[in-house]
Amino acid sequence: MSFKYLPKPVSSLLVFLAAMWMILSATIVTAAAPLSQGQPAPDFTLKSNTNVNMRLGEMRGEVIMLNFWATWCGPCRQEMPELEKLYNKFKSAGFRVLAINVDTETKNTKNFLSSLNISYPVLFDNQKSVSRQYNIEAMPSSVIIDRDGKIRYIHQGYQPSYVALYEAQIRRLVQE
Repeated sequence: MSFKYLPKPVSSLLVFLAAMWMILSATIVTAAAPLSQGQPAPDFTLKSNTNVNMRLGEMRGEVIMLNFWATWCGPCRQEMPELEKLYNKFKSAGFRVLAINVDTETKNTKNFLSSLNISYPVLFDNQKSVSRQYNIEAMPSSVIIDRDGKIRYIHQGYQPSYVALYEAQIRRLVQE
């Protein structure tokens, strides 16, 4: 860009503003788009609490509930035992829960997990890359994915009454 006929300070300011506009535009374009029902679930790989890397794409053919949570989130703590019950009820029908922890420090998370009796995998999203990919804005948030890898249900927050809704949705999907 050339502004050779303008005074140097004005020319420099316009070049700076043009550069900032291009950076801002690129940032807006690359921001995570909101997820919607029916779209393919974005694939990812994260390390689990058993030090195994788990890739969502390798679980195609199963009904998956991604549950984004944090140790500082009270409703998350209430929801996890309920998810354990759902997992145990439907796992033989091809249902899996992947609890995606968004805490920065895994030490706190591992200490917290030792006080719970959950058998489903916990994945660590310390860099929040998957949370951004899924455009997570509330804790907890759950995304239920069908056997074809498509997002079928999205839930933000948690209330005890959600458990019956989760169960009905999971039942419907494992029967498809």
